[in-house]
Order: sequence, then C-alpha cells, then structure tokens
Amino acid sequence: MSDAATATGGITEEAHLEAEKRIGKFSYRKPEAFDRVKVSVRLARSDLCRGFVQVVRKDGGETNLHYHSRVDAIWMVLKGRAKFYKPGDEVIGEFGPHEGLLMPRFARYWFECVSDEDLEIMLVQAFDQAGAKNSGRTDSAPRNPRLTDIGEFKHFSAEVE
Repeated sequence: MSDAATATGGITEEAHLEAEKRIGKFSYRKPEAFDRVKVSVRLARSDLCRGFVQVVRKDGGETNLHYHSRVDAIWMVLKGRAKFYKPGDEVIGEFGPHEGLLMPRFARYWFECVSDEDLEIMLVQAFDQAGAKNSGRTDSAPRNPRLTDIGEFKHFSAEVE
C-alpha cells in the first residue's frame, strides 16, 4: 500500500471525491400551515443517516409506545417542550430547547408535546445498514388517536443545495 493510501486508511482519492460530491447543505423553516397534529420536515438523507424536524401541535405527539429495530435516534428539542415515556407510562424525562436524548434500537418509548406552543423537535436517525428502507418501527401498544392524526406524517422538504 502506498504512503498516501496508508495515510487515508486505504481509501482512494476517487472514493473521497465521490463522497465529497454528496455533501449536502440544508436550512430549516417551520411550515407555515399544515392540517395535521404532526408534520415532519426532511432535512437531509444519506444511506446511513436521516435528519428531520417534527413539528407537533399542542396535545400531539407519538401515537403509541413503540420501538425501532433498525435505527438509533437522537432527539433534540428546538422549541417547545416534550415529555418522553417508556413502558407503563414511566417518564424518561421532560426536555426543553437544546435538550434531548439518545434512543437506542429496541428501546420502547412514546412522547408528547407538553407546552402551549408547537413543539419543534429534531430527529437524527443512524441506520444499522446502508440502504435501509425503513426504521423497523414496531408498535408495542395500540395507537392513541388523541396524539396524532390517522395516517402517516406529511413530509415537507427543507431547502437543500
């Protein structure tokens, strides 16, 4: 192996250049109008990592206790307050702006907005393998229609260069 290849961990210059072509910039702006209790704004995506901001109206949140078998997730509150729960509705914690938690794969949880203003919470997911199509969400309890509208999130896209 050449000195250059050794210094870069064996990665070729072509691999570096290809990866550098996929660098993406984004900016987030809260959607002005939406007709659901919760929407998700896609920030960025790669084969191993996805980032979103979920906007959750008062009295909304996750639909039920569940877990993900294919992703670890980092949640961080940007605005508002969120309360996270584990089985038995035991409180994991309540989080305000610039606070959050790491949710490992297989950990069961749900959360709700506990402020009078909309909750804006960033979600970054790291997938267990490249190219995963979904997070492996598995419900551990029936969905609670009080917390969100029936159906999937409405996705908005962030501005990406």
